[in-house]
Amino acid sequence: MRETLIRLVSGIIYVVILIVASSYSLKSFLILFGIFLLISVYEFCSLLNLNKILPIIIAATSYSLFSYFYVSKINEIIILVATIFVSIKCILFLFNDKKQNSNTYLKYLYLIGYIILPFILITKIPLGVRGFNPKIIIGIFILIWTNDTFAYIVGKSIGKHKLFEKISPKKTIEGFIGGILFSVIAGYIISKYYTESTTFIWLVIAIIVGIFGTIGDLVESKFKRIAGVKDSGKIMPGHGGILDRLDSVIFVAPFVFLFYKILNYVS
Repeated sequence: MRETLIRLVSGIIYVVILIVASSYSLKSFLILFGIFLLISVYEFCSLLNLNKILPIIIAATSYSLFSYFYVSKINEIIILVATIFVSIKCILFLFNDKKQNSNTYLKYLYLIGYIILPFILITKIPLGVRGFNPKIIIGIFILIWTNDTFAYIVGKSIGKHKLFEKISPKKTIEGFIGGILFSVIAGYIISKYYTESTTFIWLVIAIIVGIFGTIGDLVESKFKRIAGVKDSGKIMPGHGGILDRLDSVIFVAPFVFLFYKILNYVS
């Protein structure tokens, strides 16, 4: 009972901080996710047994240059392509049963493409044609929370077929489908009552969140399994580390950003 209460309070504090900082201003949003990035880098380096000083310097410098200052459209595309490339490599890593190569080059490739660059793209997603719109990023988090919650509820209620048992024994195919369905419902509600974007856009984002959010969670679970730990950190009592809370959104970010780029190109 006490652990459940601690987990509830910790989760509420996290959600409140995220929503308030994202809604208040672009500056507070950037500062919050800059802090999230540095903590995530620290936790990820612990998982990979990497020295933390250089990665934190790289993360802080990259985030400052590409999030706080103007980034040309060409540089955005380069960052997106690089992130998608590493995301695909992460998916191959997830399904690879062979002993993983632990050389430093590969560790830094994952650090940059799986952690640092997605955070930069997260800061670009709510920058629409009318400027900073916090409802976009908050809406995406609502979809992620909806997907996680209902994937768990549906999976626990009627789940019989394991999704990826060797990495995450509790995830089921039924829960995966249920999470996507309820995310689509949440996407419809967001489009009608929360944002000014069309229903089509939010339905597509909901599907992206359902699919790639789950993959992102599995990828981080594999990194933790290889490291032999349950959580990426202990900063959030009852929840683990910041990376445990953001593993879905950092994997979703490049694909949502790609979707927005396609929409802009078509329009």
